[in-house]
Formats: sequence, C-alpha cells, structure tokens
Amino acid sequence: MQLHDLKSKDKKKKKRIGRGGARGSFSGKGTKGQKKRAGTGGEPIIRGLIKRYPKLRGYNTSSGKKFAVVNVKDLQAAFDDGDTVKPFVLAEKGLVRRVKGKVPQVKILGEGKIEKSLTVKSCKFSKSAKKKISEAGGTVE
Repeated sequence: MQLHDLKSKDKKKKKRIGRGGARGSFSGKGTKGQKKRAGTGGEPIIRGLIKRYPKLRGYNTSSGKKFAVVNVKDLQAAFDDGDTVKPFVLAEKGLVRRVKGKVPQVKILGEGKIEKSLTVKSCKFSKSAKKKISEAGGTVE
C-alpha cells in the first residue's frame, strides 16, 4: 500500500443542480426535451384510478338489504291450513334459496290468491299481501 492508494472515509456529496452558480443555463440536465423538464415523473397511480372510476349517477349506490321474494300464491301451494310461515321454513320447503349458508330476509308480495289461514312471522310484507293474508283468516306478525 502506498500513499496514493489511501482514500478518505468522507462520502462524496450529491451534486445539487439547478441552484445557480457554476452549473450554467441548463443546470446539468442537458438541453431541452421532455425528460429535461420539471414534473415529468409520470402521473400518480391514485389519480389514474380516480380518472377511470365511473362518475355516473347511482353507480355506487345500493338499495339497502336484498330480500328474497315470495308471492302469496306460492304460500297457498306449499302450506296447509293453520301452518306457521317463517323464513327458515320457507328455505326448507325450497321457496327461498340460502345465501352463503344463511337464510335471507323474506318479503311476501301479493300476487295470486290465498284461501288458507296462515300465521306469518318475521317477514316483510307488501300492503296487498298483508291484506290478502288477513282476509283469508291468517295473522301477520
């Protein structure tokens, strides 16, 4: 080892360009062109995602909970006089399909006729369905 092989432990400082002084008119970035200008690092990823996101009315709205729909005529065909109708029983009889292993909420609509008196529990109803069930002698809870 000789004296000219020795190196200093100080790290070389990064050249700070564009601050005036000895760097000249282009500040060490070369002459003209897109890559030589400020702010050409590409667009941020988030901005691209926001631009692609649809801005139509009602795009990201949900109407709340989804109900499984059963008509009054289906109850007439599937149940006997005096039976109790619950969402679990409707799923067992095949009138309602389970969603991810769970019985969904059920809404009963008034399409068709019913002549049997049924007790309907823990379901939502349309006005016409409620009226038809109560006119047939059933109860709605």
